[in-house]
Amino acid sequence: MEIKIEHQPKQERLNELGVSKWDIWKKEVSKYPWTYDYQETCYFLEGDVVVTPDDGQPVQIGKGDLVTFPAGMSCTWEITSDVKKHYYFD
Repeated sequence: MEIKIEHQPKQERLNELGVSKWDIWKKEVSKYPWTYDYQETCYFLEGDVVVTPDDGQPVQIGKGDLVTFPAGMSCTWEITSDVKKHYYFD
């Protein structure tokens, strides 16, 4: 299972996806396990995080990244600076 990251996608791409209409999630610096029951697409407005899939390599994600997490993936989130993101579950 692969985390897909688009760094600094163009505004047109964000508009196509309707990102500005998605809900917003915020979380302070922390570390916790997480499992995705559904595919999640999110766009980071603020913060930095390292996501480590249980069966893979750590991935660095931060402000301006458009990220897709696959359904069924278990991972550990390590938030290194407070996160604010738009998110959408498929």
